[in-house]
Amino acid sequence: MIFNLADKSELEDITKISGIGKATQERLKAAGIDTVDKLANLKPEDLTKIKGIGSSTASAYIQEAKNLLETLGKSKEATQEQPEKPSEPKPKKEKEIKKKKKKKPRKEISNAELEEKMKKQAEMNLGLVGHVDHGKTTLVKALTGDWTDRHSEEQERGISIKLGYSNATILYCPECEDYLTLHMAEEARKKGQPRYRCPECGTQLEFKRNISFVDAPGHEILMATMLSGASLMDGACLLIAANEKCPQPQTREHLAALNIANIENIIIIQNKIDAVSEEEGKQNYQEIKEFTKGTVAENAPIIPISAIFGVNIKYVVKAIEDIIPTPELDESEEFQFLVARSFDVNKPGTEIDKLIGGVIGGSVLKGKVEIGDNIEIKPGIKSEGKYKTLMTNVVSISQGNVFKKSGTPGGLIGLGTNLDPALTKGDALIGNLVGREDTLPELIEETELEVHLFDRVIGTEEMIEVHELKHGEKLLIVVGTEKISGVVSKILKNSYIIKLNPPVCIPDDEDIIFAISRIINRRYRLIGYGIRVG
Repeated sequence: MIFNLADKSELEDITKISGIGKATQERLKAAGIDTVDKLANLKPEDLTKIKGIGSSTASAYIQEAKNLLETLGKSKEATQEQPEKPSEPKPKKEKEIKKKKKKKPRKEISNAELEEKMKKQAEMNLGLVGHVDHGKTTLVKALTGDWTDRHSEEQERGISIKLGYSNATILYCPECEDYLTLHMAEEARKKGQPRYRCPECGTQLEFKRNISFVDAPGHEILMATMLSGASLMDGACLLIAANEKCPQPQTREHLAALNIANIENIIIIQNKIDAVSEEEGKQNYQEIKEFTKGTVAENAPIIPISAIFGVNIKYVVKAIEDIIPTPELDESEEFQFLVARSFDVNKPGTEIDKLIGGVIGGSVLKGKVEIGDNIEIKPGIKSEGKYKTLMTNVVSISQGNVFKKSGTPGGLIGLGTNLDPALTKGDALIGNLVGREDTLPELIEETELEVHLFDRVIGTEEMIEVHELKHGEKLLIVVGTEKISGVVSKILKNSYIIKLNPPVCIPDDEDIIFAISRIINRRYRLIGYGIRVG
């Protein structure tokens, strides 16, 4: 590309840089980067501070600016060396004429087509974890509009007790290069404006994907519930309040749980920046960096937000799209479904002939389920001292308020059944494994574990050393979404034999993790994890 060197504006026009659109150009100019020369002398980390510019894009812009300056410099030298002489203009050959490509207008689709895409099943489960009252449930509400503390006791106590679930549709504005959720777009839409349009520029929003949020309790007594949620997570947002010293006890515990569950795709969210000064926010940021050093979250981005006031929420959505991919899962495998909640959806006083069967909620681990399929639920219910497998069939499949014909891996769904709703009431079937008849693994009443203990107890303010397990010691074991008691029945050279009560049906996964907690100061505290031997 050759420019008129006599025209200084060529050096000042950053639109000459390949790939810089109108929206990005305005952001660059607002940041004081209004010439090619300025852009060429920046570092990538300087550019990534600007909305919508990632590290790879920043490097590409800077290199393009450098190449442009080099081209201009060489052209100038050649001009100075050669004496000016009049020359007759040569007719331009057809190949030499570079036609400027006009940006094709994006073809819009109807709202009905867009809504059909939004009905797709969620593709990924995203966990929100962190210390009690650090803003997990508030952030879910800002992203989805749902308040996941739906139970009366949760609302009275002001904390999450059970795992909370909510779904979100992620949308994208190609003009502003912004990501947002459907709820955020609807909240920003003014009366009379059309739906599914960017609140800033009015461009039709593009559908990206549907995701499910798993809101895990932060209270230390409810740590086992959080661990059960970790087994369903494909990635996680670790919330840390800017107005409290980092780390808090459950912040350490939750990060350890993510490590146990082998969850590496993590976003750190520094919440409640509205409650601190700039200096206090920076100090808290350094505490977070120090706390995560050497952990699975060491290189995770840290996004400062105010969930209650909706500040910087769109950067969280962008980070989710950039960092946490949709997992690759095989629908052709034998169907297995992990139960994380179970419900009686009937209102009190409903007539018997109008009762709806019990609902089980959770995630498809592999395979596919369809309406009408006969399913088996293991271990089922205890009857006459033994566990009895439940047999039923699937009468409905839903995700939120959207009903589907089939359910596949990714996201959280509910399966309507013909079970007596008394069997599913109050999360009675949490921890059960669901599959087709005669396809599920046998129940396990005893298992041999290779145990990995932490150096220090997780979840206590004081640093307590973890001692080896003792014969006859009672433990709390979390495997999948099931919480069970365990007793050390035998100590071997490199492993332990643990008796389990009640028995469990474990998904087909050789890397399944058994999280281990013991009673310390009258509460169960996380001390390590085990992996099955053999």
